Amino acid sequence: MAAVTLEPASGRSHVELAALFTAGYEGYYMPVSIDEAAFSFMAGTWDYDLDGSLVATDAGADVGLCMLAVRGEDAWIGGVGIVAGRRGEGIGEQLMRAAEENARARGVKRLWLEVLVQNEPAIGLYEKLGYMRIRALELWSLDEKLVFQKHKVPSVPVADAVGRSETRQPWQRADATVSNLADAHALSDDHGSLIYRGAAGTASLLQVEADDEDAILQLLGSLPEDTTRLWYLNGPEGDPVNALLESLGGTQVARQHEMLLEL
Repeated sequence: MAAVTLEPASGRSHVELAALFTAGYEGYYMPVSIDEAAFSFMAGTWDYDLDGSLVATDAGADVGLCMLAVRGEDAWIGGVGIVAGRRGEGIGEQLMRAAEENARARGVKRLWLEVLVQNEPAIGLYEKLGYMRIRALELWSLDEKLVFQKHKVPSVPVADAVGRSETRQPWQRADATVSNLADAHALSDDHGSLIYRGAAGTASLLQVEADDEDAILQLLGSLPEDTTRLWYLNGPEGDPVNALLESLGGTQVARQHEMLLEL
């Protein structure tokens, strides 16, 4: 196992952490490239604990990181990556074990993460550390397949629509995440509700709760008229939104295991 030093991520600027995050995912199954603004958004929206998050450094060079987000008795690994050329040395395991200890010290009882199903080395590591597979999560995209209306389903305050689902939402779409978003919007009527973020023609679906498929279609069709793409992150396997997007010609971009370590 490589001898690296682990330091709190709070000792790095958001610019530095964004660059390290990007480097840590270089050549990954789904490469990630973020800048300072994107990292700051992630940190604030997902409740990163930068004192509990970690940077691995060796001879003055940062070689990996592990982001820990904390909400009460639940925590989440919000990104772990090792720079190319230093992978396979055990640095990821060092980071994960240290993040677990930081979570314990904060009173966390449940530590969550997601991992792409094809990332067998990472899955093997997480299972070695005691993580259990909980459910499959799917990422769906739909481009230019819907006719958008002029808000047939009316807009409502986000606070009136959040938290309606009986299904536990993944961290990126959980109630606390939605509450952190200043740019979220909501639609609601007697048959269902939809919370989303919209930017550059893309509507990112955050929470969808509806009576049936037709009610979901009415909600999607009531998104802003300039919407040309839908994005649904980590819909649990069997989620009716996944099935509807597939029936409309959508693409399953990725599939992940949601995993849990009980502390």
